[in-house]
Amino acid sequence: MSQTIALENVTVARASVDVLHDISLVLAPGEVLALVGPSGSGKTTLLRTLTGFVAPTRGMVYLGGKLASREGHILMPPEARNLAMVFQDLALWPHLTVHGNLAFGLQARSVPRTEREPLIEESLRRVGLLTKSRSYPSQLSGGERQRVAIARALVVRPLAVLLDEPLSNLDVGLKRELRDVFRALIRERQTTALYVTHDPREVGGIGDRVMVLEGGRVVQEGTLQDLAAAPGSEFVRRLLEELR
Repeated sequence: MSQTIALENVTVARASVDVLHDISLVLAPGEVLALVGPSGSGKTTLLRTLTGFVAPTRGMVYLGGKLASREGHILMPPEARNLAMVFQDLALWPHLTVHGNLAFGLQARSVPRTEREPLIEESLRRVGLLTKSRSYPSQLSGGERQRVAIARALVVRPLAVLLDEPLSNLDVGLKRELRDVFRALIRERQTTALYVTHDPREVGGIGDRVMVLEGGRVVQEGTLQDLAAAPGSEFVRRLLEELR
């Protein structure tokens, strides 16, 4: 099976303490994995290891079938990994318009202007913001800024998109609406995605599979239905109770 992302027995240690312990995961092209766990479970460290800002103490990271990191060495720098990020704080460029935020990544990848414009227009149309292309982030609502963030991530056609608790600051109704937008766009583009959250209520509508982290370890993975039918630990059972 082809792999977009693969971690093989990845351990990340700090001061002789394992922040991640023996993590293995595989994402096939177009697959969406929901990574769920409480604060301190290792989610952010896993993302930083994937993006190349942290080297694994042990184990290997593969991106697009190429070895990106191994045991203390980063072989592929972050800027060469072709991974797009959607953050909790969005990290939009405040001095750039909506159009400018999307154009920035395409310019960085040397996409010609004649190709950039149709890509930007289509991306903004898909998230319902074509009329806001000349607006600045400060002029948008929270939900609109989230839509810009996902459009900016997907417009560059990344190898995979990593979503780091992107909906945590929104109310329940808007969370549900934008989760559906994310899911639809990722499906439409057949984009591989890793969706990280501490809120299990976000998991059901976004992931093909769910991986549960506790204390830097994978304690269970499978479909949400699999986990609900046979939780592997008291921790997983309590986590899934929040979905009821």
